[in-house]
Amino acid sequence: MTENLKQKLAELPKSPGVYFHKNKSEEIIYVGKAANLRNRVRQYFQNSRVRDAKTDALVSEITDVDWMEVDSELEALFLEAEMIRRYMPQYNILLRDDKSMVYIRIDFNNDYPTVTTTRRPLDDGAKYYGPYLSALSVRQALKILRRIFPFATQKPIGQKRASLDYHLGLDPGLEEQKTSLQKYRGDLKKLISIIEGKRLTIIRELEKDMNKAAKNHDFEKATILRNQIYSLKGLNRQVIFSDKEFQDISKDHAINELVSLLGLKKPPYRIEGFDISHMQGSDVVASMVVFTNGVSNKAQYRKFKTRLEQNNDFYNMQETLSRRLSVKNINAWGVPDLLLIDGGKGQLDAALKARDDQGQNHIPMIGLAKRQEQVIVHAQKSNVVIDEKILMNLGGYKTSTKDYITINLPETSNLIKLLQRIRDESHRFAVSFHSVLKIKRQTKSLLDDIPTIGPASRKKLLKNFGSLKQITLASENQLADVVGQKKAKLIKDYLS
Repeated sequence: MTENLKQKLAELPKSPGVYFHKNKSEEIIYVGKAANLRNRVRQYFQNSRVRDAKTDALVSEITDVDWMEVDSELEALFLEAEMIRRYMPQYNILLRDDKSMVYIRIDFNNDYPTVTTTRRPLDDGAKYYGPYLSALSVRQALKILRRIFPFATQKPIGQKRASLDYHLGLDPGLEEQKTSLQKYRGDLKKLISIIEGKRLTIIRELEKDMNKAAKNHDFEKATILRNQIYSLKGLNRQVIFSDKEFQDISKDHAINELVSLLGLKKPPYRIEGFDISHMQGSDVVASMVVFTNGVSNKAQYRKFKTRLEQNNDFYNMQETLSRRLSVKNINAWGVPDLLLIDGGKGQLDAALKARDDQGQNHIPMIGLAKRQEQVIVHAQKSNVVIDEKILMNLGGYKTSTKDYITINLPETSNLIKLLQRIRDESHRFAVSFHSVLKIKRQTKSLLDDIPTIGPASRKKLLKNFGSLKQITLASENQLADVVGQKKAKLIKDYLS
């Protein structure tokens, strides 16, 4: 054990948090969570403890340890998932058992939303959060959160009376309309915000609603809100085993590397990533994803439908950045600390032109080229200064032309993992929006032209059959079960 490691172990706090084990190359090889950082991390180095061969291999490689403190075990659980997803440490894969990781599934848009856990995310329109290494910890966390924001775990079949869970304060009671679907979805949004690490924001919103209810003499509602606030504030007393809203980003290795390498004046609190998606110039969309303190902030995501559809990613990127950096959107969404463009020199050049045209040329902007994961920087306009020494320490090198600098970094570096995470998330978000528009366009041409078949009927058909092809293949009786016999005959005759 090195002297540096001994000193770090002596400085460990007793608070909950997430810890990082690093090897001699400063690469993060394991991320873990702890209710008590001091006790948990020191256990790795106790000779009296019995360990398996994989853990012994991990300990033999540890030369340094770092950590991030949070307020509660619940926040440590969610922060651990984000850090594992970003850094993909080798021992987090090697040390887990043969089971796949667990996800939280929230079927938000269903007419009877449910919250469950699963090991296999599907492309079924539900929202998925994770992955988490410990299914037991996730279920314990949801058990605690369910007392604050009641949710259903399954849709009852043939049941018209509220369940026992409703009377225990754990279920919204949709069967007897004890809670409206609108209010239930509002509570689910708050639950999602807690999972995403916005506990303090939700507490402030609840306090505002409580004061408003009290002012209107709706004391019953004010009491319910007060109890939710107390429960959220008391999460640090719960025993479990998202992210902390204002976490200590000085311990975020990727953010540190980003600041040092690019010579940024301060750590980028808000990083925005942009990508374009289309099919040969049709259904052209763009995505904007937001990472706050290096952690995805899905509530701040935005999507754009370009005003002119062109098979030209440079034009599409320029239009998107022009709209993002307009005065209206700057006032509404704030000023980003760093912009990351998915693409090479062409996309970055178009984005820089849009930024400068909007008078926001002080905002740092870089690109990430897909093929070789190269960081692209404009020598004069990106508002960054490459630190040659830091670049060398990270094991990278650069090539330069008159206007552009291409930075090559090892794919194992923390910085590249962060940029990849933002880029991949912007790509996913853009593709998902493009797919929605594409499906709408494909189904519109036929279903919209059928007489007496309105938006409600089209929605029912697509929800039950999934696609226009399946609607075409369905029998008249199957269609009648959804929209009635008269409309079913019309549809069948038209599609035939």
